[in-house]
Order: sequence, then structure tokens, then C-alpha cells
Amino acid sequence: MVAASSTVRPQKSHADYLLLAFVAALVIVGLQAVYSATFALSITEHNNVLYFLLLQGLWAAIGTGLLLVCMAIDYRWWKLVSPVLLVLAVASLVLVLTPQFGFSQYGASRWLRLGPLPPTQPSEFVKLAVVLGLATWLSRPRPRTQGVLDGLLPLAAGLGVITLLIMKQPDMGTVLVIILTAGTMYFLSGASFQSLTILACSGMAGAVLLISSAAYRLTRWESFLDPWGDPEGKGFHIIQLLIALGSGGVWGLGVGASRQKFFYVPGAHTDGIFAIIGEEMGFVGSVAVILLFAAVVWRGARIIWRAPDAFGSLLAAGIVSWITYQALINIGGITRAIPLTGIPLPFVSYGGSSLAATMAAIGILLSISRYSRNPGLPGTGALEGR
Repeated sequence: MVAASSTVRPQKSHADYLLLAFVAALVIVGLQAVYSATFALSITEHNNVLYFLLLQGLWAAIGTGLLLVCMAIDYRWWKLVSPVLLVLAVASLVLVLTPQFGFSQYGASRWLRLGPLPPTQPSEFVKLAVVLGLATWLSRPRPRTQGVLDGLLPLAAGLGVITLLIMKQPDMGTVLVIILTAGTMYFLSGASFQSLTILACSGMAGAVLLISSAAYRLTRWESFLDPWGDPEGKGFHIIQLLIALGSGGVWGLGVGASRQKFFYVPGAHTDGIFAIIGEEMGFVGSVAVILLFAAVVWRGARIIWRAPDAFGSLLAAGIVSWITYQALINIGGITRAIPLTGIPLPFVSYGGSSLAATMAAIGILLSISRYSRNPGLPGTGALEGR
């Protein structure tokens, strides 16, 4: 169960600079990988080999600014504004679907264009808004007589609205990350086994329904099961990804030496960037990137455990879960461990909205680390007593 908030105001200390260093390393790896993966695309489409690198560098600078601001703000302030942010996030999902503000690309309507500003993808910021809103709601005091469905129904209703809006874009990968993150936070808040069972069964039934309701999602499932059955059609994408990974061998072909980036791997700089990293840096480089993510999870878990109150624990758990699930879904799809869903690799893939949102989330996580309790003192975090 979630313990009551501490009555003692935690003392401010240093932020977790090791976490910051691991994230910075991932961003630097991402910038290098984006430059390499977009070499041909930048020349053919924009006649500027640095085009995508400069854009990603700009978003990295914006993300760094957001990280520093969020790190400086007392994390408990987000509890006050989270309802407003959640409403704005849902409103942005509605605007994406309007012809006046929505911007379509690659057959999807996921981007929002506001005046001279570059197109942004609201669903990336919705992930952060959902984590903030759930941490606020789940950390509130709850009556002992609360029924199984008292807490589950509002959660399911809220997630249902967000899921419907995101699937109108459509973007099943983002929906999966949000639902998995919400389920993890719900579990850590002390939900009953009955509630968790109902939530899990509903989620699996919803996933089956979503997959079967669209031909292209069925095609992805079929290509996952047997990509070599149609190597030039349904299986082309995953086969090219596997060729890129296999071509790298142990040590890789060398930075910048990828062959698959020359229009063989679809979305080589976005969803498929891990395959390009594997081709150029080999097994060793791929494992190094995975270890960097593992290090982020390790430092994040430490912050969750040492958070001074239930809100801080749940907020940290939501951020760590979001980044973890998104990385697992991306890498799992690239390696054919799970079906492809089309979702960016956090901090690494090209995409300004994803980079800015995740770096802002890391800033909040660093803010929580500044108020972490002494591990030798009695705990008040969300994980205590489970």
C-alpha cells in the first residue's frame, strides 16, 4: 500500500548526477546515430548533409533547457498543476485531428502545427501529463472501504478517452506505453489483485481488438510470425532490420559505414535507429546502448525507493516505467522479439517532441532525487510496505 506522506519536510541535496551523465551519453549517441542514418536522406531531400542533425541538435538544446528548469522546480509543485496539464494534453490530441491544426505525414495524423513553430507530436507530451496526473490521483488518501471498481473505473475511463484519441491518429505504440505505465503505477499504489486482474484482462482484450481492427496491424503481426514468407512485401521491413543487425557482427562496420541506411531500412533515423547502431557499432555497441538504458533504470529505481513521499515515488516510477517500456518495445521490435509497433527509442531516435518530453521527465526525476530521504530512515515512498 501507499504509505502516508511524511510530515517532515525533506532536506534538499544534490541531484543524481550519475543519472544525468547516463542520459547525456544516450543523447550524444543519438546525435551521432541520427547524423549517420540520415546522411543519404539529408542530401537527397534537403541538399544539406547536416539537415536532420541540426534539427535534432536544436531539440536537444530545447530538451536540455526543459531538463534544467524541471530539475530546479520542487517536484511537489507538479501536483498542483497536473490536472490542468492533463486537460491541455487531451485538448492537444483533439486539435491534432482538426484540419486547421493537424499535420499529416507518412499516413498518420500525429503532428500539431501552430503558426511558425515546427510541427510537434502532442502524444509524446501526453505520456508525461498522464504520469503526472496518475501520480497525483493515486497518491491521494483513499478510504479503507473502497470497492474493487471504485478506483479502477475512473482509471479505465480516463485511459479509454486518451486511447481512443491516440488511436484516431493512429499510434498503437504510444497507447501500449501509456497503458503499461499506468498499470505499473496502479500496481505500485497498492491496487488489489482483483483490480489488477480485471485491468490486465481488459488490456489484453483491447490489444486483440485493436490488432484485428486494422489490416496494416494484422500485416505486422503476420510479418512478425513469418517475415520470410513474403520477403519483398510484408516481411521486407523486419528482414532489412535483421540484415542491418547481423551485418554488424561483433565490432560493427564502423561509425558512418552503414549500408542499410541507404533506403533499405524504413525509418532508419526514427524507429529503426537501433538497427543502424547495431550495423555500425556491432554487438558490442548495441549492448553498450542497452547497458546505458539499464543504468538509467538502476538510478531511477534508486530514486523511486528513496523518494520522501508517495507522490514522489509514484511520479518517479511512472517516468522510469515509461522510458523502460518504450525502450523495450522499440528494441524488441527491431530484434524481432515482439511485433514492430513503430515507436522511437528514447533519447536516441530522431524526433524533437520525443526528445524534449523525455528530457523534461528526466528533469523531474532529478528534482525528486534532490529531495530523496536517507536510505537508513523509515520510508514513506510508494514501495514501502508492499
